[in-house]
Amino acid sequence: MASYDPNNVFAKILRGELPAYKVYEDEKSFAFLDIMPRAPGHALVLPKAAARNILDVEPDDLAHVMKVTQKIAKAGLKAFGAEGVTIQQFNESAGGQIVFHLHVHVIPRRAGIALKPPASEKEKPEVLAEHAERLAKALAAG
Repeated sequence: MASYDPNNVFAKILRGELPAYKVYEDEKSFAFLDIMPRAPGHALVLPKAAARNILDVEPDDLAHVMKVTQKIAKAGLKAFGAEGVTIQQFNESAGGQIVFHLHVHVIPRRAGIALKPPASEKEKPEVLAEHAERLAKALAAG
């Protein structure tokens, strides 16, 4: 397995070198919206620790990411009137991973509405800003 690259796009977001539509942050994790969402409210949850994927992450960091993933999922249901949620996580190229910093996709879903294809359409900044605000408010409300 290849080693962690500290110059991957998510590492740059974590360092503040690239912008993101943040919805949640604590001492060990960071969550923001996917700029090419498969559905409204599609968020990504990352550990702040340098981890290529689930194969090399420290177990405590992985456990924390999953706790935050659950919070984001519950908030996404409220914020977007969703009826379910899709959670995805990919590891290495053969497993579908494109950005090599561990991340979990949290995608609010409604019955009968198909997901957009992955990385198919960049969302408008004003829509992402509004969705980030909705999701952050739902998280704050608990």
